[in-house]
Amino acid sequence: MVLSFLAQVEPFERPAIDWHAVAPELILLGFGALLTLLDVVFLERGRKYTSTLAGIGLLATLIPIITLAIDGQDRFLFNDAYVVDNFALIMKALFLLSGYVVVLLSTNYIAEGDYWENEYYSLLLASILGMVVMSSARDLITIFVALELLSIPAYLMATWRKRDLKSNEAGLKYYLMGVFASAIFLYGMSLLYGVTGSTILADIGEVVNEGESTSVASLGIVFVIAGFAFKVSAVPFHTWAPDTYEGAPTPVTAFLAVASKTAGFVALVQLVFVAFWGRADVYQPLLWVLAAASMTIGNLIALRQTNMVRMMAYSGVASAGYIMAPLAIAGVSGEIGDEALRAVVTYLVIYAAMNLGVFGVVMAIARKTKSAEISSYAGLFHYAPGLTTAMTIFLMALAGIPPLGGWWAKFVVFRALINADTFGGYSLAIVAAVNSVIALYYYLSVLRTMWADDAPDGDLAPLRIPPSLIGAMGLTAFATLAFGVWPRIVDTVSDVSLLGLGG
Repeated sequence: MVLSFLAQVEPFERPAIDWHAVAPELILLGFGALLTLLDVVFLERGRKYTSTLAGIGLLATLIPIITLAIDGQDRFLFNDAYVVDNFALIMKALFLLSGYVVVLLSTNYIAEGDYWENEYYSLLLASILGMVVMSSARDLITIFVALELLSIPAYLMATWRKRDLKSNEAGLKYYLMGVFASAIFLYGMSLLYGVTGSTILADIGEVVNEGESTSVASLGIVFVIAGFAFKVSAVPFHTWAPDTYEGAPTPVTAFLAVASKTAGFVALVQLVFVAFWGRADVYQPLLWVLAAASMTIGNLIALRQTNMVRMMAYSGVASAGYIMAPLAIAGVSGEIGDEALRAVVTYLVIYAAMNLGVFGVVMAIARKTKSAEISSYAGLFHYAPGLTTAMTIFLMALAGIPPLGGWWAKFVVFRALINADTFGGYSLAIVAAVNSVIALYYYLSVLRTMWADDAPDGDLAPLRIPPSLIGAMGLTAFATLAFGVWPRIVDTVSDVSLLGLGG
């Protein structure tokens, strides 16, 4: 009887898989498994190889991304739920390179502390895998799975200093706020599924754009955007960022400030341009308020900070506003939407180099001062002129001073806002311009302390900086300078468009 039943059941057919398209995810997953195996087999003896293996894994994952980019063909998998296009490849490469720099930042920090190295790098690769998946996700369920895959390891890494109460507080706050944000996103996702009957972003866009079930769809859009506003630390969902940044290990802080924030924007961009494109009446006013509030409140609170990491946390809140600003005018037309998308991608690429560089310098200085207080940077030029110069490059880039990369990042944002030729675009450009001046003040305050003040107690002993940390700062400094002097590099890279853009 059982055999006759089984004979009537049609065999399960595995969906067709483009192995080239999913090669980056498989390679990264393989190296993560290899790290775990190394830990199980060699125990303590394998520790000294973990950071090297993690770095090799991230660089090796770039190989299929390069070959996919050379091929130039958009690939659609699982009924268009997973798409590998130019946008996805750029974001995947950005996540992998950012992760590699974080590995360089972590190498000595983790090895010299009372930490489990294998678990740290395994969690790091797992979180980056979630970001790589997020880059191609065009389905609400896939986006949610990727969000949790990148977030759960980050919660654990934030509290990696187990005997440090601040680190425990950082991880707990990040976790609780993250769960809250996930619940908001899930509720919005359920509303959209109820209205459209599909989780595929393109299908959602077709139904939502027709205006059916307007009120329920609008509520779903608001909840989904609010859920990702937490991930990018936009006001008023930013309250976790300062304490988490200060309490987490500094390499983890750099990772959260760059890669995690970028992942949130990747999901937000895909939702706006693919699923919500025709509902500009809902998402544009919401994003305008979030962008203006993030820029203004982030910069004003940053003025009052005495700790460098907390200042960078609020600077990151303000930067989220700059990145979000083009999205607030993207729905004006297809042409403006393309320009807004390029502005967001350009800012994310340049922001990664600038911010990672700042945290590299913060870590190098802390090896001597054991502090991230801005006052501990006094007289840095007298005993570490190289670090002082590097920090000047990064902070002035963040302020948007030519010829450093940050000026081009801000320029493309202003260009998109002004070209929209709407009251919302002009008004948001004015808000961004005023906030750029505010940000310049607190960046210059840090530089004044480093260049002009005297070193405390006449301590002019030179700093000893590990080679991996020097490499991380060198890579980010070079990228920051190159993007500013030759902006066409990043401009060419960011020349992308999303499926469904402009309807």
